[in-house]
Amino acid sequence: MSLPRAAFGVTPLQGGGAGGPAQPVPRRGWCGVLCFAAGLVLSLPAQAQQVVLSGVAGGKALVNIDGAAPRFMSPGQTHQGVKLLSLQGESAVFDINGQRQALRVGDAPVSQGSRAPAAGTGAQRIVLTADSQGHFMPTGQINGRAVQFVVDTGATTVILSESDAQRIQLDYRKGRKVSVNTANGTVIGHQLQLDSVRVGDALVYGVAAIVLPQSMPYVLLGNSFLTRFQMQRTNDQLTLDRRY
Repeated sequence: MSLPRAAFGVTPLQGGGAGGPAQPVPRRGWCGVLCFAAGLVLSLPAQAQQVVLSGVAGGKALVNIDGAAPRFMSPGQTHQGVKLLSLQGESAVFDINGQRQALRVGDAPVSQGSRAPAAGTGAQRIVLTADSQGHFMPTGQINGRAVQFVVDTGATTVILSESDAQRIQLDYRKGRKVSVNTANGTVIGHQLQLDSVRVGDALVYGVAAIVLPQSMPYVLLGNSFLTRFQMQRTNDQLTLDRRY
């Protein structure tokens, strides 16, 4: 399988409709860069702050926020709205959306501000087998409707095309508009939150996604779903164990 490659610059839009064309939000509200290279990385304001303490070194904490690349933080420092209050041994205390939260290295991610997982979320483990090209391509569901996924650990969110969104009757146009600059010009995408994503018997609620207008052969199963699981690959098998 050969996935398309391109680079996207993302700018939120506001307005549009009868009052005239949508206008870019001032630069201070811009979201960053979206990259598609056998996957997508999206830097957009999160629906909720998800924080992982990945390690401690030299008096600093290695912190992963909302599935982005880990970065070191010192006590008193704030990044993406998350403040590191204190650090002791392998433990750290954070202020996340105004709530104090203690974490130890290796703890499951802490998410503040999102809907809590509901009862009956199904299996605690998913085992996937790679195809002949090494891709993990499980069938699954978005909001109860069937889709074909490809696992992409480089994608911050679930990514799907407008054609797939229309097929599963996803009202993506109510999502937040973003201007996406590609090698072939500027397109308008929509950021939104999916009610549910199912892979096998595992069901996850409140999953961040973006819908893009260009054609895509598969739905990218990104980190807004994957970070709910501990992932381990052995030969051609990928095991996902539920964290929360």
